[in-house]
Amino acid sequence: MGYRVVETRKKVMLNGVEVGEIDAIVVDEANTLWGVEIKAGRIDVTGIRQAYVNALVAGVKPMVVCKGFADDAAKELAERLGVKVIELSDVFLVDSEELEIVIREVVEDVLTSFLEALLGTPANIKQEWLETLSVIASTSSVEEACEKLGVDFNTLTKRLSEMRSAGIIPSWARKYSTIKRIAQLIVQRYTLHQAISETQKVLEQLKQLREQLYQLQSSITSIRKSLEQIKEGIKGGNEAEKSMQL
Repeated sequence: MGYRVVETRKKVMLNGVEVGEIDAIVVDEANTLWGVEIKAGRIDVTGIRQAYVNALVAGVKPMVVCKGFADDAAKELAERLGVKVIELSDVFLVDSEELEIVIREVVEDVLTSFLEALLGTPANIKQEWLETLSVIASTSSVEEACEKLGVDFNTLTKRLSEMRSAGIIPSWARKYSTIKRIAQLIVQRYTLHQAISETQKVLEQLKQLREQLYQLQSSITSIRKSLEQIKEGIKGGNEAEKSMQL
């Protein structure tokens, strides 16, 4: 905004006694010095008074950087005392540790939401819903999805609403890009679930085949024993016949 910081945490002295502190001393393009009070939240009447008195004692003009006025009284007092207030309504001031905590919490919330969407989606989905989700997962806009599905915007919106009511799509997913990511997760999960189901069926068939092979092996073993017994019987009969001839 054209200001240059020349000093921070300036001690306010009165007859050699420290009576306060100014967060920053800045100079504008006209070489005017300002004493700046920086507030993380909104400024109230007490804050306006503090900024004014500190700047008056330090011989500079008063300024406050904050997120707005706490009430009308603070605004009126700032105007009457000539305290310049710069409102940064879209900015909040935190240190690096607080910012890390905020970012971690946001990331955790996002991951939790997507994991809930992935793990909490019912395995059995209507075929119409699954087709809709598959198309959304592969398209970049509502118009493209409607074209591929062969439906109008109202029909697609109705399907999405039905899936929200059924808990398929989370209520917080409103943007198309977000719905697309959710759709991709659901389709991948459904595909994986189907693959696991097919694998389980194959394993069950292999188990049955193994039992049948065991039974066949047992039958072959029994037949082999029977053939050996028959063979022994025939051999014994031949030897008895030779003995009789002798």
